[in-house]
Amino acid sequence: MPTRILSAAPSGLDAVIISVEADSGGGDFGQITIVGLPDAAVSESRERVKSALRHCGLPFPRRRITVNLAPAELKKHGPVYDLPITIAILALQNNFLINFTECLLIGELSLDGRVKPSPSILAMAMAARDNNLKALFVPTENATEARLIEGLTIYPVSNLRELINHLTKKRLISPAKEEKSGLPSAGLFPDLSEIRDQNQAKRALEIAAAGGHNLLLSGPPGSGKTYLAKTLPGILPALSLTERLEVTKIHGIVRKQPEVRPLIMDRPFRSPHHSISATALIGGGAWPRPGEISLAHRGVLFLDEFPEFSRPVLENLRQPLEEGYINIDRGFGRLRFPADFILLAAMNPCPCGYYGQPGKNCRCTPRQIINYRRHLSGPIIDRIDLHISLPRVRIEKLESTEIGENSTTVRRRVTEARTRQSIRLKNNCFLANAGLTNQMVKDFCRIDQAGRRLLTAAAERLNLSARSYFRVLKLARTIADLATEKDILAGHLAEALQYRPKLE
Repeated sequence: MPTRILSAAPSGLDAVIISVEADSGGGDFGQITIVGLPDAAVSESRERVKSALRHCGLPFPRRRITVNLAPAELKKHGPVYDLPITIAILALQNNFLINFTECLLIGELSLDGRVKPSPSILAMAMAARDNNLKALFVPTENATEARLIEGLTIYPVSNLRELINHLTKKRLISPAKEEKSGLPSAGLFPDLSEIRDQNQAKRALEIAAAGGHNLLLSGPPGSGKTYLAKTLPGILPALSLTERLEVTKIHGIVRKQPEVRPLIMDRPFRSPHHSISATALIGGGAWPRPGEISLAHRGVLFLDEFPEFSRPVLENLRQPLEEGYINIDRGFGRLRFPADFILLAAMNPCPCGYYGQPGKNCRCTPRQIINYRRHLSGPIIDRIDLHISLPRVRIEKLESTEIGENSTTVRRRVTEARTRQSIRLKNNCFLANAGLTNQMVKDFCRIDQAGRRLLTAAAERLNLSARSYFRVLKLARTIADLATEKDILAGHLAEALQYRPKLE
C-alpha cells in the first residue's frame, strides 16, 4: 500500500503543501523513480537517499520504488524533499508509530545521513500552521526560526537515525523550546549627532522617516551623503512583530545559512553597487527570488552614485515606488514580491563632482553634465519627494564641539508622527503618508485658503504634474504631523515646495 508524507514547496515568498507518495513494485531492484515535475536537484535525491540509508545501517526495499510529488502540475526544486522521500520509502516496510497526516517533514540529507539546513523555513512553517498541521520536523539549525510561528510543535532533527528512533518510539526527540526574540541591535547605524552641520539634510531625513518619503541627496564628494544615508534606519520607528516576521520570511529565502538571531529586529538597509543587474535589483530568475528592493522591504534602499546606475535598471523602480510591490511573471504564473521601502539616493552634481562648488574647478563639459543627468528620467525624479543639495562642510563646523540632536530624540518625534497617521487611517500602521491614495489625500490633506492660493500659484509656476501635486500635499501632511497640526497650513506647504526636484 502506498505511503504518504507531507512536505512543503517554496513558491515565491510563500510555500505550498506537498504530498510525497511512495509505492513499491515491479522489477529493477533498488531503482527509485521520482515523478511530479522534479528539477535536477530533486531527481538527484535518490542517490542521496540511498547513501544516507546505507550509512545509517537501514535496509532499502528490494523492489522498484516510485515516488510521486503531488500536486504534479507544480514544479519542484531544491533538495528539501530528501527527508520526506526517505521516510516515505522506509514507511513501506516499517510501521511507524506516528500520524503523518498531522505533521510536515523538511530537510536535505547529506550522504552520511546528517540533515542539512534549508531556506524558506519560515514560509513553510506558516503554510503548516495555515493548513492546521500540528508538528513540524526540521533541521536542527532551522528549529529556532521555525519556532517563531506559534501553534506548532517543532522537532529539531540532526540526522536520519535520530528521526527513525523517534518515529519508532525508541528515543523521542525533544521539541524545540521557545526563545525570546531579543531587542534591536544597539549602535548598528550611525547617530545623527555625529554629523556636523547639514541641518537641512537632517530635517529632510526626519520628514522622510516620518512619512515614508523618498529622498535624493546631491552634493560634492565628502559632503556626507553616504554617512547621512546610513543614519536613516536609526530614526525609523521600530518594527512591529508582524513586520519582523514579514522581513524575516523574505530574507529567509535568500540567505544560505540560518542566523544566530533568526527573527530580524532591525530595519533593513540595502546598498547595492551601481553595476547591479535588473534581476538582482527587482528579483527574478528561473526560480524567482526576491531582489534588493524586496530585501529592503520595510526599510531603506540606498542607491549611491544614482546616475551611474543603468537607466533601464532604474526604470524598473517605477512600479514598486508607486505601489509597494513588484510582479514577476513566468510561464508557470505570476509571483508578487513586497517592496515597500524608502528610496534614498545620492549623487554628485556632475561626473567630477564639483559643478557649482566655490573654490573648485569643474572639469566637466556641458555635454558631459547633461549626459550624466540624463540617466535619471522624469518619471523616476517625479517619484522622489525630497531633493536636497548639500554644500561642503566647513572646517570650523568639523572642529566644533557642539553636539546636535541624537537619533533617539528624532526617532521619538518620527514615531509620534507615524502614530498620528495610524490613528487617522483607523490603525493601519503599515501605511504612511507617502502611500496615501488620491482619495485619501482629498480626505486627510485639508488646507486653508492661504495654502490653496500658494499651491495653485506654485503648480502653475513649477508646472507640477498631477502626481507631483498630490506628492506635495502628502509631504505637507507629514510636515504638519511633525508639527502636531491637525490641518495643513501655508507654512507646511511652503516647506514641502522647497524640496521639489532641482533636476527637472
